[in-house]
Amino acid sequence: MLPQEIVRKKREGEVLTAEEIQFFVKGITDNSVTEGQVAALAMAVFFKGLSVDERVALTLGMRDSGDVLDWSGIDAPIVDKHSTGGVGDNVSLMLAPALAANGAAVPMISGRGLGHTGGTLDKLETIPGYTAKPSNELFNKVVKEVGCAIIGQTGDLAPADKRFYGIRDVTATVESIDLITASILSKKLAAGLETLVLDVKWGTGAFMANYEDAKALAESLVLVANGAGLKTTALLTDMNESLASAAGNAIEVQNAVDFLKGTHIDNRLWDVTVAIGAEGLATSGLADSVDDGKKKMEDAFTSGKAAEIFGKMVGELGGPNDFMEKPEAYLAKAPIQRPVYAEEASLVAGVDARAVGLAVVELGGGRRAAADEIDPAVGLTDIAGVGTSVDSETPIAIIHAHTEDQVERAEKVLRDAYTFGSAGDVKEFATVRDRVAP
Repeated sequence: MLPQEIVRKKREGEVLTAEEIQFFVKGITDNSVTEGQVAALAMAVFFKGLSVDERVALTLGMRDSGDVLDWSGIDAPIVDKHSTGGVGDNVSLMLAPALAANGAAVPMISGRGLGHTGGTLDKLETIPGYTAKPSNELFNKVVKEVGCAIIGQTGDLAPADKRFYGIRDVTATVESIDLITASILSKKLAAGLETLVLDVKWGTGAFMANYEDAKALAESLVLVANGAGLKTTALLTDMNESLASAAGNAIEVQNAVDFLKGTHIDNRLWDVTVAIGAEGLATSGLADSVDDGKKKMEDAFTSGKAAEIFGKMVGELGGPNDFMEKPEAYLAKAPIQRPVYAEEASLVAGVDARAVGLAVVELGGGRRAAADEIDPAVGLTDIAGVGTSVDSETPIAIIHAHTEDQVERAEKVLRDAYTFGSAGDVKEFATVRDRVAP
């Protein structure tokens, strides 16, 4: 086969065979296909699309381009979730131990933040000693003995996707739903999962700002994942405001600890976490139904079992054994904590969640480029949600910073993110808007 003939065939809108796709993916992996040919195929797919069978073949080809994790030694359903990213989204930190409390094995491989979105890996690395990239042996041991482990990518999972994405990123072909689908699922399949729940976000702080686009992505992901043998459902959740009342790395870890211990729980965060967990338990057979799954998730939190498991996971991965007892002794804190108030008493009518995330970036808590270092201590707390009454005593948010210059820059971005008005101006959306199943 010739790579250029495969490109030509897709350029003409023809359907590629599984063998042709596998040949091309092998060429991406071993560099026998040039960067120009990869870019050309990406552009052809961008305009001509892929059939379901082509998307499945591409997903499986990229899965098989590197390591595929084996959990055969664990006698429990292997369950995980994937979020398309947002602001104040620390769901993974509570979800993994709650699923484990209900009998799931959760090998959660997470990523770093980029742009306005936060990364689970960055959050966990604010815990002193936490090993975010353990050996496969330690990863397996913690999942088997504790029930869950949240880490960064281990081994050589889906290397073809890494090269393919890098080329897409510089050729304006990232926004292809077909290629996004294969990119996300190839890594999840390589992680050896049996059940996956997708949290596909829409709104001002989401990758897909438009609900219809987000639903199309969710439907593609569910269709292809199940076609590739991975039991998958998806929820469409609102990202038109920060999910938690906190945004920042150490700040979101503290928020998660408060949630797990029951000392402070954000309502929207609770709704999304319980809903995703219920889907995972029901789909994996650990709950009789989604409603039963919700009850089991609620019990994992209210009983303290999820908090106990999270603490064990932190300790087994090198963090402090008493982290849950005194997280404030270990998490970095910024010296300046400055509330930002609205100019007059009113209601929060709407929020540009992306701008809220960018305020964290201005503080040094996010990345403009993948290689940037982040400041674990900075961020926002007490973030006012849509419909909240704000006045001279109730702030829009509290800025956590190191310098007055940081405060000034973040405050400007934050003020621009908010619109105010009366009750009739408030734009609220359901936190969990829809469900997509096979």
